Amino acid sequence: MATRTTTSDGTMSDDIGLMPQNKTVRTIVVSGVLAAIQIVLGITGLGLIPTPTGVNATILHIPAILAGVVAGPIAGIATGGIFGLFSFLRATTPLFQNPLIAFGPRLLIGLVAFLVYRAVKPINEVLALALAGALGTLTNTAGVLGLAVLLPSPAGTPYMAPNVAWGIVVTNALPEVIVAMIITVAVGMAIRGAGRARRSTV
Repeated sequence: MATRTTTSDGTMSDDIGLMPQNKTVRTIVVSGVLAAIQIVLGITGLGLIPTPTGVNATILHIPAILAGVVAGPIAGIATGGIFGLFSFLRATTPLFQNPLIAFGPRLLIGLVAFLVYRAVKPINEVLALALAGALGTLTNTAGVLGLAVLLPSPAGTPYMAPNVAWGIVVTNALPEVIVAMIITVAVGMAIRGAGRARRSTV
């Protein structure tokens, strides 16, 4: 049975033939590919999930989670930053016109996912991937909504009342977490399977 391996920085093994061995090049490649997917999801609307509240749930944060897990914290932060830039440039509400809200939580998504994956992986890889997806998602949700409640809008009042924020948590957070866990586990294990297949042919 093939041994599960990881790079020295705690990310998924880069010896599976899906990314360059040089870590700097790998980070750039992974960040670029996942950011491109992120942008396509945003432009086409495929990354938005309608909910009864009228506030769309999103899967646009998932590429940042995957970048953190696969290529490490720098790739995760970079991909999350592109998510933030996309939100900022396409903002239709004052909430995301605030760069602290548009960028702040998004920069932390991939970092949190990386740290969770590295910590839990020695116990169980599927669990590590699932928790990375869940906690990376909650980092985005809690960060955005927390800042929306705490920071003053241009009108001088908070961007969002606490009861509205909690309503969004209840309706949006659960589907976002579930979808992120499923996709992170599926992609992570697919990469691992590709690694096993490559090693078996060498």
